[in-house]
Amino acid sequence: MSVSSAPSVAQNITRTQLSNGLTVLVVPNPVADIISARIFIRAGQSQETDEQAGLFNLLASLLTRGTAHRSSLQIAEAVENVGASLGADAASDYSLVSLKTVSSDFAEIFRLGVEILREPSFPDKEIELERKLTLQGIRSMQEQPFSVAYSRLREAMYAGHPYAFSSLGTESTVAAFDRTALQAAHRTYFRPDNAVVSIVGRIAPDEAIELVNAVLGDWEKPETPLPALTLPALEPQGQRLITPQETNQAIIILGHLAGSVKHPDFAALKLVSTYLGNGLSSRLFVELREKQGLAYDVSAFYPTRLSTSQFVAYIGTAPHNSAVALAGLQEELYRLCDVPLQPDELQVAKNKMLGQYALGKQTNGQIAQLLGWYETLGLGTDFDEQFQAQLNAVTIEDAQAAAQRCFVDQYLSILGPQAVVEALA
Repeated sequence: MSVSSAPSVAQNITRTQLSNGLTVLVVPNPVADIISARIFIRAGQSQETDEQAGLFNLLASLLTRGTAHRSSLQIAEAVENVGASLGADAASDYSLVSLKTVSSDFAEIFRLGVEILREPSFPDKEIELERKLTLQGIRSMQEQPFSVAYSRLREAMYAGHPYAFSSLGTESTVAAFDRTALQAAHRTYFRPDNAVVSIVGRIAPDEAIELVNAVLGDWEKPETPLPALTLPALEPQGQRLITPQETNQAIIILGHLAGSVKHPDFAALKLVSTYLGNGLSSRLFVELREKQGLAYDVSAFYPTRLSTSQFVAYIGTAPHNSAVALAGLQEELYRLCDVPLQPDELQVAKNKMLGQYALGKQTNGQIAQLLGWYETLGLGTDFDEQFQAQLNAVTIEDAQAAAQRCFVDQYLSILGPQAVVEALA
């Protein structure tokens, strides 16, 4: 039996490319008097070297901190005076300006969003403030047992790859960034042929495209080509990482390198991740927490990435239960290689995932984010429909074969009291 998919949000989409290479996506939605927009730049953590870790996170945090024409206070006042929202962010594979407002104020706030995108001033005072906040965030993560254990796992799995570090970067890299480095990154990657604009809400496609062309049509495409994205090949080797720390619980994290969003196993592994770790009815929660009482927290995740992703399962447990919890976590993962899912188990995973996927497309902002993200990753707007069809098409044999290909070279990170972690070493 197949699961019925949610209606595709791409069915009434208008896709246009301006002469300067900028892509525009528009989905009219007249139900509420709200318009949401996203301006994606195809540059993020993937473009960073080890010495640049955290560069795009800092750059994004500074976009709203001043432009060639306005101070950070003037930007904030312009947004708050009309009750709108405007922000910027950076992720593994993109940077982003996002905004939401009532339709009557959309043109004004969109122009402001374009201003912070194209003309950030990177004031020295604001750089120092954002640097301090970022360093505080990094140090805060260093005090969280899960973050410490996961950071060690990620650095081992992705050695020499941009995904090795947190998107915040490291203390040494963040301390070294200056205005020149920020300007160079902005000049290199923030350009029209590297950008996607998605607009969803109470606006006609022609009106939206006319506005984008008026505000961004004069953004000239540089003659210099974009730097080629060449990411290092990763050779799974497996490692066991031990971190002694006097904590009230032990953290155990299993990791395996996994396919990107374009890998043939993507949909199958998404379902395996849902089956194992998504919610209170997931296999890991029921078996390790409810039945055996081993877990304070237990779950699994498989991020959507343009480059090599990771399949991670973790458990937080009482230190004296560490050996049993580790064995239980490993058993639940690797049994999928030997024991096929039952038809009802696969069906429940499909129902859960497709239901949550549909719930993630309820607001204009969610739709603008999803469609713009797919276009930015090079998947196209049709991927909304294709992904649901791929999930529906996954068979029991597909899920088992994907697990067998993924769960091979194991990375293991254990954090806890010294006697406990040394016994597991």
